Amino acid sequence: MKFIKLVSAGKIKDFSLKNFQFEKEIDKNGAISDILSANQSVLVQVVKEPISTKGPRISAELSFAGRFVVLVPFSDRISISQKIESKEEKDRLKKLVQAVKPKGFGVIVRTVAEGKSTIELEKDLQNLMNRWTAMCKKLPTAHHPSKILGELNKASSILRDVFNDTFTSIQTDDEELYQETKDYLAEIAPEKQKIVKFYQSKDTPLFEKYHIERQIKTSFGRTVSMSKGAYLIIEHTEALHVIDVNSGNRSNKASNQEDTALEVNMIAAAEIARQLRLRDMGGIIVIDFIDMQNSDNRQVLFNFLREEMSDDKAKHKILPPSKFGLVQITRQRVRPEVNIETREENPNNLSGDVDAPIQIIDKITFSLEKIIKDHKKIKLNVHPFVAAYLTKGFPSLRSKWFFEHKKWVKIIPRDAYTYLEYHFYDDQGKKIKE
Repeated sequence: MKFIKLVSAGKIKDFSLKNFQFEKEIDKNGAISDILSANQSVLVQVVKEPISTKGPRISAELSFAGRFVVLVPFSDRISISQKIESKEEKDRLKKLVQAVKPKGFGVIVRTVAEGKSTIELEKDLQNLMNRWTAMCKKLPTAHHPSKILGELNKASSILRDVFNDTFTSIQTDDEELYQETKDYLAEIAPEKQKIVKFYQSKDTPLFEKYHIERQIKTSFGRTVSMSKGAYLIIEHTEALHVIDVNSGNRSNKASNQEDTALEVNMIAAAEIARQLRLRDMGGIIVIDFIDMQNSDNRQVLFNFLREEMSDDKAKHKILPPSKFGLVQITRQRVRPEVNIETREENPNNLSGDVDAPIQIIDKITFSLEKIIKDHKKIKLNVHPFVAAYLTKGFPSLRSKWFFEHKKWVKIIPRDAYTYLEYHFYDDQGKKIKE
């Protein structure tokens, strides 16, 4: 606080801390009024965004996150990520950082630094030191209150946290973002600059080209479909999230109920781990898996779920499944959950809302997979617009169904149907229940 005050007053021009005398640690049991006074200017960092009725969490202990390390001013401590298991690698990184870190700064070594060279870590440290210097230069002219230093743009912060050698292509339809992305990669991985592409098609938006829009509509709803007819139902309350696992009406049942339950639960565990990351769900999550009587199967499921969540960067803890199939997870909540509205106004001018029309084809395909093995011939009655979409082009969606299931589905347009209405019938003209 003393350093920031002197910098703000223009009395310190050297922003390195090598000659700065640290003050004693603040008494943690003391009163806040002993340290701060009314109208005093304090430099703080937002470490947790406001969530629901809770305000943001701020800290006067600053940190600057880089790709491989985190720089902590006014500290001399070196910490190594606990996810790096090798003692030899931990010792190597500690010695390496000790040799290159500036005096007066602590360093936290991130998991992705494992196996990295001195040059890479030193370059990352220098970039963070440049950010610290840039921030200090702004302090003398800063108004109160104001933002002195912000996070990198969204694309750069994502690349900082997830970018690795497996990336083969990065595409953007925004020219400014394209240039920013190339500039950022020039700093962290110059050899990968060429994988950044500027998408310029006037006919098809980028998200539609790669079916992102469809994935958003199908992945963020209350119901999430999975393979083999299984699905999840995700509900949110003020206190917790509840996920219910359902096997659906599966036509390819395993030899017994226990094997079926394990198979569906394993599929669900992989999808749930993905959904938690995708939606950034935090707090308490309760999962109602399908009941399994065999304790060995419950252990297999628990181990598999832990493995699937091992790549999750948010801190989390998983309790083993109970006899009733309930699994409890606590997951770090740093920012509000991603909530994308997937329902739309009813296109038939009726009150209320409905699932997004973009999902209708997926729902029809999903329903067909559940019933097609049990019937020799199938007729599908749908709205004329949907019928036209299913039969257009070559190969049409109906042709793809034939190649996959070796059965031809007769599609009959029905003028009386609403846009999202569809029904399957057998060769006797009886409606097939899903």
